[in-house]
Amino acid sequence: MNVLAIDSSNLVMGVAVISGGKVLGERMTNSRKNHSERLMPAVAELLDDAGMSPGDLDRIAVAQGPGSYTGLRIGVTIAKTLAWTLKKELVGVSSLEIVAQNGRYFDGYIAPFFDARRGQVFAGLYKNQKGKTVPVQPDRLVMIKDWIEELKELKEPLLFLSNDLEKWNDCLIKVPAAVFGDKPQNIPRASELARLGEEKQPVPDIHHFLPSYLRLAEAETKWLARRQER
Repeated sequence: MNVLAIDSSNLVMGVAVISGGKVLGERMTNSRKNHSERLMPAVAELLDDAGMSPGDLDRIAVAQGPGSYTGLRIGVTIAKTLAWTLKKELVGVSSLEIVAQNGRYFDGYIAPFFDARRGQVFAGLYKNQKGKTVPVQPDRLVMIKDWIEELKELKEPLLFLSNDLEKWNDCLIKVPAAVFGDKPQNIPRASELARLGEEKQPVPDIHHFLPSYLRLAEAETKWLARRQER
């Protein structure tokens, strides 16, 4: 199976293509640049370098979120457009699950997270079982102070993985069993997204596939607040 992976859900932009489980190519940047301008050229260049045309693909895998509103919309829109126009399968994968793969061989809990501002994080909790990294809890939006208190109750080592480790380090070190990933481990890999996308079931309806924001947009929140005040 030929799978194209697309991830623009957060700061890192990544694309990869695999064939029969073999990574044919991967491109990634970890800097604040415009994903909307760079994502499609990156896909085109990647496929060209891999000697593959869009028609050769069997499936598109996209990071579904949580993450940046803008980044998610860009990635999901491009993935849906490609899947629909090329008549290919579409698979959505949790952005936190992608990061969790970097702890695949860790003996304990794996806690990937993204900063969500205002003292909040998008957080996941995973563990390795029979060679698979599986969720222990659903991905969620949570106040980091509350999350830390919950994690203190865990009795096994806990591996934190995040591009935002430095911002929250003072909070995370309060967890007695905390272990911290090194910088390469904290970055989501599009090749891991492609692998997960090959394993999961495709979505039944491309048109109704949506990003997983885990919260309302700020404009929606303000609109609801105004409605409640009336």
